[in-house]
Amino acid sequence: MIRFVLNVLWLIFGGGLVLAIGYGIAALICFVLVVTIPFGVASLRLASYSLWPFGRTLVPKPGVGVASGVANVIWVVLAGWWLALSHIVAGVSLCLTVIGIPFGVANFKLVPAAIWPLGQEVVPAP
Repeated sequence: MIRFVLNVLWLIFGGGLVLAIGYGIAALICFVLVVTIPFGVASLRLASYSLWPFGRTLVPKPGVGVASGVANVIWVVLAGWWLALSHIVAGVSLCLTVIGIPFGVANFKLVPAAIWPLGQEVVPAP
């Protein structure tokens, strides 16, 4: 029940809806540029995760290959570092207030996903 309440509050006040829309627009752009479709899929995964982060976590997908690692390096250079930096800045600013601490922690949870999204999957947290 607590996770549900935190997710609803995250959606309204924590920026979850804005993040999901941003990742969704990035995914659409990646789908239009056919070569970047894997990045679009990763962006949709990030949109889903940023929309409802409490009660879910990232785990490595079994059996991913070298291509995923190479694509992640390209992702980090082009988009991952500034996405991670924006989550860190938002997390620190949210942690300045007691009420914002859970939302800051949620932003910190999104940092690894923003840096290295390919070869990861979002699963329910234990």
